[in-house]
This record gives sequence, structure tokens and C-alpha cells, in this order.
Amino acid sequence: MTSFENSGVRKDIAGGARMECGICWIVYDPADGDEATQIAAGTPFAGLPENWRCPNCDAPKSKFMAIEDDV
Repeated sequence: MTSFENSGVRKDIAGGARMECGICWIVYDPADGDEATQIAAGTPFAGLPENWRCPNCDAPKSKFMAIEDDV
């Protein structure tokens, strides 16, 4: 069984995980959502629409990587 959906985005990423674009390094933080595309605060990355793209460089969701917060 795979942990990827058709768009290449992992389904096993924690709901509150911050994600960073591998192209322009902008961060998607679920706590903030994405005002530019009217994504409500509290929306996990896996809950973004399949056609959502980086608001800065237009990269697809598959180009985003989970950020590991320092403890």
C-alpha cells in the first residue's frame, strides 16, 4: 500500500506540518492557511484542493517538503 495520492503528495504527513516549496522556499503553515487563494486558517496541507499551487512561484503541491521543526 502506498502513502501517496495521485498528485504525489504524501497522505501520512501530520495535519499541522508546515510545508516548504522546494522551488522558492515559501512556507505553507496550516495555522495561517493561504489568504491569496482563500484557504482558511487551520487547513492541513493534505486538505488543500488538488489544483492548489504555490502562491509565490506556481509550483504544484508535489514540490513541497515537510519542515522538521527543531526541538
